[in-house]
Amino acid sequence: MARYEAIAAAAAAIRGLLDTTWPRGSFESLTISICQAKDVEKGLEGDGIAILPWRVAINGQRRSRPPRIDALGNRFRPSLPIDLSIMIVPHAVSAEMQLRLLGWTMRALEDAGPFTANLLNEHVGGTDVFAPHEDAELICDPVSQADQLTLWDRMKKHPLAINYMMRLLLLDSDRSMIEAAPVIERQFDMGVFSR
Repeated sequence: MARYEAIAAAAAAIRGLLDTTWPRGSFESLTISICQAKDVEKGLEGDGIAILPWRVAINGQRRSRPPRIDALGNRFRPSLPIDLSIMIVPHAVSAEMQLRLLGWTMRALEDAGPFTANLLNEHVGGTDVFAPHEDAELICDPVSQADQLTLWDRMKKHPLAINYMMRLLLLDSDRSMIEAAPVIERQFDMGVFSR
């Protein structure tokens, strides 16, 4: 059921989770936003957390997936499993506040556990994107030194950040698979010569 909207819904779920759980007593005001690399390059103002989706890769662990079958028995092309890399960038006026934001964010994401369909659909306007049986796993995924140097070479401000990966988001296809009737019997013309 999660089609192309799954990527945006996953980022919105992280933002929504952090927005509903931040401790109002510890942080007076907090801006939690989904941003692009250009926003980080320009500089982030005030106290807040920037959610930066920066890499999408096809998950190679499950290569041959079966066709997707809906509730009516219709068969669709297999879902495309993807991994979404998300950089969490805390920003604040003071270094102490930035570190506190980072610690709280990491703890909040760890406490959330697996992202169930309810959590993934909670912060998406309109219809549900994920079916009740769908979920995604959010894991801490340290960036390799080569990737980090390449990434921050493009962003000169070198923000403090931690990388997470949302694994196995399934992008479902709308293209149905039409099957012909099974072959029951074949006929061969044995010994007949034709020109």
